[in-house]
Amino acid sequence: MKSTFKVLILFISLFMLNACSDKKEKKVHGSLPNGNTSDVVISASIPTQITSTGKPVTLESLQHDFDELSWQTFIALNWPANTDGTPKKNVTFGENESGLTVWQSWKSSREIFLPDGKKPNAWGEEENTPIVCDSISAADLKNGIITLTQVGKTPNVLDESGEPFQTGPLIDQNGNYTRYEILTNEVMFDYIVKNKLYSYQGQETFGEDADFPFSDPDTGKEGAIMVKAAWIKMEGKYDARNFHTAYALVYDNPHEQAGVKSSCKLVKVGLVGFHIAHKTKGDPQWIWSTFEHVANAPTQGEALNRSFYNYHDPKSTYPVNEPPARPWNPANVGTTPTKVERVIPIDADAKALNTKYQVALEKMFKGSVWANYELISTQWPTDATSVSDQTGKPAPTFLANATLETYIQGKVPQTSSNCIACHNNASMTNGMFSDFTYLLQRAEKEKELEKKK
Repeated sequence: MKSTFKVLILFISLFMLNACSDKKEKKVHGSLPNGNTSDVVISASIPTQITSTGKPVTLESLQHDFDELSWQTFIALNWPANTDGTPKKNVTFGENESGLTVWQSWKSSREIFLPDGKKPNAWGEEENTPIVCDSISAADLKNGIITLTQVGKTPNVLDESGEPFQTGPLIDQNGNYTRYEILTNEVMFDYIVKNKLYSYQGQETFGEDADFPFSDPDTGKEGAIMVKAAWIKMEGKYDARNFHTAYALVYDNPHEQAGVKSSCKLVKVGLVGFHIAHKTKGDPQWIWSTFEHVANAPTQGEALNRSFYNYHDPKSTYPVNEPPARPWNPANVGTTPTKVERVIPIDADAKALNTKYQVALEKMFKGSVWANYELISTQWPTDATSVSDQTGKPAPTFLANATLETYIQGKVPQTSSNCIACHNNASMTNGMFSDFTYLLQRAEKEKELEKKK
């Protein structure tokens, strides 16, 4: 009881201030199934802290507030963007399901951590695509760019097909591999470049723990944010009208798995999973928000509520939540689809919040694809300043995205997915703490350094 009281007092003091309003905000009155109405703020502004609503403040009310922050962040990051990545003004959120969004202009991991520890291109400069992608004709690229309204920018490169810790790839209902990408905002990118953390030698010289800037509600400054996205190819059993879509250069990366041959194709893909990590002043362990497409998979123990799932065929005899047999090769089209089930149910409050936002988004723009996405949950530190526990005692204890951590769902300590606890183990190539991100482990050695050994 004493520890719970201490946590409540801490959060009351941290979150008495409400998030600042923004000129781009729009209020939508969404009618919920139970007849109640609720105001939902649709804004291009990324919140820098939660808005405390509990009277009294409880762990449950704080969970709700963090989930609200997650939805607001999801909307802001997926706001229609100009070619430079800045949010467009005077637009209706949801009017272009295949247009460039704010986060899609960010730097991907493959743009930051280059071969031989080379310095990445400056923010806003075009990325270096794999040589094999040069075989894509200029006309095809132009068509992709026009569809995306990405004038002057090539489509994103999706070069990952495996889930964390090599637990395995995720195969969709057409037998194709799900593709992944990790991106950082400009704040996080600038910190990496300024401190030369993009290379092995740079990290050696840096010689201390990483400490990324945080979002500060007092100054309004945006802190470090990284996202991980999961995409499926829009063909066969999938209707692109139900997804946020993009054109991507799907690259089979020979460095990812043995036996994979380098190849590149321009493909229309749909978003199925979206994970956000945001470092804020009150949450140095970062806030972890995870979203999925509503049709991804059913929940264990619950009745099937739709006729088609992105990753579940009730007639399939394939074992539930089991990766495909090795060898893993994304070029192998027609692999037996993964049969996915959600292990930890979405709690009742999150379900109600999802309904509130989905109704509001549909009301704002009829047929909005963003109404087809749902928050799974938000993990946050309940005791951010704890001396004895560097993870800040996260709540909920376990959090998994069915498309990003398919094979490590559950509630087994040290085994099942726990964002903060897992990322607390992340380090740089020099062994120093990397501030809750595994990205810095991707830094490569310079040729000169290799020659000396």
